[in-house]
Amino acid sequence: MTSPASEHAAKVFTADANTAVVRYQVRDVDRAVAYYTKQLAFALVQRAGPVAIVARGDLRLLLSGPGASGSRALADGRAQEPGGSNRIVLYVEDIESTITSLKAAAARFRNDVEVGPGGKQILVEDPDGNPIELHEAPRT
Repeated sequence: MTSPASEHAAKVFTADANTAVVRYQVRDVDRAVAYYTKQLAFALVQRAGPVAIVARGDLRLLLSGPGASGSRALADGRAQEPGGSNRIVLYVEDIESTITSLKAAAARFRNDVEVGPGGKQILVEDPDGNPIELHEAPRT
């Protein structure tokens, strides 16, 4: 797997009207940070209480733990939970070696590798069940 955590990751994150991030609900922020940084080549950008921001290239992923304002119950009382089918997509150079590495770390996969005209992809879960699509572009 390549290590795309770039010089962008070293900068402290500041939001503005031109910024978009992805928020994932997690049950344990420390565990989530360890997973994303050690298994998926993200870099820790910021950590404040029950929230952490990790980065890979230009993607900023906001990990929102219990007690974070972005994790509070919805107006109808429903809890915000990890999981679902929306996901981030991470491009990898070699999907098979990435899968082998993640399996060695006891990662959970939702499916087998799918192959189509757009390349190869598989869904892996973070420790809280949030899906991550690993995608290898077709060889040119």
